[in-house]
Amino acid sequence: MRHTKKNPAPSNTSVAEQQGRIISSHGRHYMVELDDGSIRKCFPRGKKGGATVGDYVIITPQGEEGSIERILERRNLLYRSDDMRSKQFAANVDRLLIVVAPEPLFSTDLAGRALVGAWSADIEPIIILNKADLPSADMARRQLAQFRNLGVPIIETNAMDAQATQNTLMPLLQGHSSLLLGQSAMGKSTLLNALVPDAQAATQEHSQALGAGKHTTTATRLYRLPGGGDLIDSPGFQAFGLQHLEAEDIVRGFPEFHDPITHCRFYNCSHRHEPGCGVLTALERGEIAAERHALYTRLLAENEARSNY
Repeated sequence: MRHTKKNPAPSNTSVAEQQGRIISSHGRHYMVELDDGSIRKCFPRGKKGGATVGDYVIITPQGEEGSIERILERRNLLYRSDDMRSKQFAANVDRLLIVVAPEPLFSTDLAGRALVGAWSADIEPIIILNKADLPSADMARRQLAQFRNLGVPIIETNAMDAQATQNTLMPLLQGHSSLLLGQSAMGKSTLLNALVPDAQAATQEHSQALGAGKHTTTATRLYRLPGGGDLIDSPGFQAFGLQHLEAEDIVRGFPEFHDPITHCRFYNCSHRHEPGCGVLTALERGEIAAERHALYTRLLAENEARSNY
């Protein structure tokens, strides 16, 4: 994975301006943690938008609040998009923690889409199998085999055991900016509370500061971890469109295609029906999972439909 400086130095920053990182958002209101550790409620200047949790920004203090002047260059941005809308998850992320569970059984399609989104943005994915103590976990393990075969780490945990969860996951999180992502009902909130015991109180506090009322479950929030590192929590999702990706981005999200592609007869092979396609040959040999190739063709079809709309 590409490594760059996590806290970019601003250029041409005036004395009045300050640098910080967005740790939560609600509509056009953002909570920004400044370099001195203070937290300030900020608004984008004018009609500018597009900021998201994890962004490093330059702000100008205005009383007890502040104005976001500009967003510093991002290392990456993870988001989903479909026919209706785009939803940003977070920026400047090192690792994506995809939370799945055996009950209710997670969707391999959604997990696969999250992996494509991560790989296309140069984010390291890790799958967390929560509720791994349930008897039905064996079915989930079989479902996850296709991802394990790609080299994706599969970490098993039971978030109800907070101490064991901390012992298992904290070594993976320290020193990194990690995003928690998962379908609804996977136990992600319980996992967050095990890792950040004061998360609920902190979320409520910042929700009140933002004037967000009780809608705390719909907000993305960054938490500092003891010993270093950040954990970004995001709302559960039931869809993961990737219509913002170009064809070459989608291919990058399937690392198992990398070597077979070198054997394709045509330089512009789409890896769906062309003769002499290295990917299709690998698929026939069982070297590429049929379910993975089916996801690839679905993503291409969705994005072609968007282009022809």
